[in-house]
Amino acid sequence: MHFSSPKMVCETKIVADEHDAIPGTKKESIMWSSPPSSAALNPAEAKDVRKDAVFIREFELGDQEEVRRIFYEGIMERIPNTAFRGIRQQPKTQFLYAFLTVLCFFVTKSVTLTCCAPLILMGARYYYSRKVIQSYLDCALHTDMADIEAYYMKPTGSCFWVAVLDGRVVGIVAAQGREDDNTVELRRMSVDSRYRGKGIAKALGRRVLEFAVRNNYAAVVLGTTAVKLAAHKLYESLGFRRTGQSEDYRLPGMSRSPLERLFFQIRYSRYRLQLREE
Repeated sequence: MHFSSPKMVCETKIVADEHDAIPGTKKESIMWSSPPSSAALNPAEAKDVRKDAVFIREFELGDQEEVRRIFYEGIMERIPNTAFRGIRQQPKTQFLYAFLTVLCFFVTKSVTLTCCAPLILMGARYYYSRKVIQSYLDCALHTDMADIEAYYMKPTGSCFWVAVLDGRVVGIVAAQGREDDNTVELRRMSVDSRYRGKGIAKALGRRVLEFAVRNNYAAVVLGTTAVKLAAHKLYESLGFRRTGQSEDYRLPGMSRSPLERLFFQIRYSRYRLQLREE
């Protein structure tokens, strides 16, 4: 049986000592406390807290607009990443596009059209990546991201947090409990592009791990279609291990038409962090 944890604020700072309570945490310490009152601090201390502290707190209704903005911008970044960076991970697609380019020359005998063929193919990749990802985004914005309270805050064993820096919401993450296999799924992690490189994503990830430990889940799982290597390194640094990979994953909103299959491919990776044996 799982119990919802009380509202808490996470203040993350880089420290020298090790933190072994959660797998994957060795160089940062997560300290749980209520937000410090500025009246209790002298001006110098208050300034340091505002400047250096990242606070992780539970979602509030007033965060809705900023949360949706961060989620929207994070997903939209995946359009060029999927269309252009993603092809580096797809040797079969590279070979197919090269074959189509050569075929274009033999059919048309036109050097100009042949030189344009790769541009046309990449343009089609961008178009279909945008079409599919926007359909996925529309689906998300009309389901769980439309009512975070109902999907994550009210159900027992689930939660949604925001990262606050300098009084601004700069990151989001969700945990969704799964009673069937006693795991919790890390979902919807995203950080405002203007605030990346500050350890915010790692702090959000550790908050989910702490939540899973406090609620006696056996493992934390996640699935990602991220193309950037940095995202996968982040999960590994938190202690996750890749458990599977699919080259034929179907995003919500995909039609699976022949043209969509030709110009949109995405790699889906599954990760798991085992907290305890069942």
